[in-house]
Amino acid sequence: MTTNPFPRRAIAVALAAAAVLAACGGGDDDSASTTETPTTRATTTTEATTTTEATTTTTTIPTTTTAPPTFPLTGVPAGNALAALRPSIVVKIDNHRDARPQAGLNQADIVYEEIVEGITRFFTIFQSTDAAPVGPIRSARTQDVDLLNQLNRPLFVWSGGNRNVVNAIGNANAISMAHGQGPGFFRDRRGRRVATEHTLFNEGTSTIYSRLDPSQGTPPAFFSYRPAGTPSTGQPVTSINLGMDGVPVTWTWDPTGKTWVRNEYGEVHMDNAGTPVNTPNVLVQFVNYRPSPADRRSPEAVTVGEGDAWIFSDGKLTFARWSRPDPSRPAVFTDAGGKQVLLSPGRTWIELAEAGVTPVGYA
Repeated sequence: MTTNPFPRRAIAVALAAAAVLAACGGGDDDSASTTETPTTRATTTTEATTTTEATTTTTTIPTTTTAPPTFPLTGVPAGNALAALRPSIVVKIDNHRDARPQAGLNQADIVYEEIVEGITRFFTIFQSTDAAPVGPIRSARTQDVDLLNQLNRPLFVWSGGNRNVVNAIGNANAISMAHGQGPGFFRDRRGRRVATEHTLFNEGTSTIYSRLDPSQGTPPAFFSYRPAGTPSTGQPVTSINLGMDGVPVTWTWDPTGKTWVRNEYGEVHMDNAGTPVNTPNVLVQFVNYRPSPADRRSPEAVTVGEGDAWIFSDGKLTFARWSRPDPSRPAVFTDAGGKQVLLSPGRTWIELAEAGVTPVGYA
């Protein structure tokens, strides 16, 4: 079991600090101080007058600065160092037509889009930014276990599942908070949410964090990011097209906002605040799917191993490979030269496309 890298009190302080996001990160730039030896003059008179003048010496103390802490899942500077240490939350969000508009997609640090049974669901990870509410919340799948195991024991919010899935999630390195196991769950039947399975929400991440456990730790960094002012590399691209097992998805590059804007089912995908779903980075990770041991009708993404990836960042495409030999660590994405691909600081969507099956294109 993973141990907690910082004490319980530090976690509590981190959560309180994150709630207000008070700016205190970064080192202070102390002005360089100058020490000057006063000029002295001594005069001795014999037959002639001799004057001796001391040399003036100036000593400059070097200025040192400390880089501000960054959030591990976005690479964005954290206004508060302790806020960057808090554990992550995972919420399983519905992507049925009747579930839209969803809440929390534009606040999640990382979103995995998984293929389930003829549709997709979102494995949404929160750490740097709070969201209220979040949902609609749906059931888990066995493919969630390996995704949970890389996050250093996150809080996992879901609506339940069949007995085999429940047992599998119980063995994951996560703190389960299924419907009925924690505070803040409620039903919202407005709009297209007629069927009960599309109506479950939670009040938000602040409520979920009330279930914090001392066994939890900070999630590891998932990606490397371009330093400010560093030009991006790759092939210029304006759109990405995927057929995610019945869900047609398009991402369109917005050069003004420096984000990819999501479209599904032929229309802009809007969140509950009326904002288009968007992200600075889209990773298409080609994985194999196999029948789930909990239910052979349910596909299970294989996210431990290696494979190809297309990485879209800053309006450009880089062909890459992903490698994840250790289930407790996230995948590493490298280019043709073996170097880790650098992303734009900010949020990232990972499309778990089925290798050799999912149609993927770009323009």
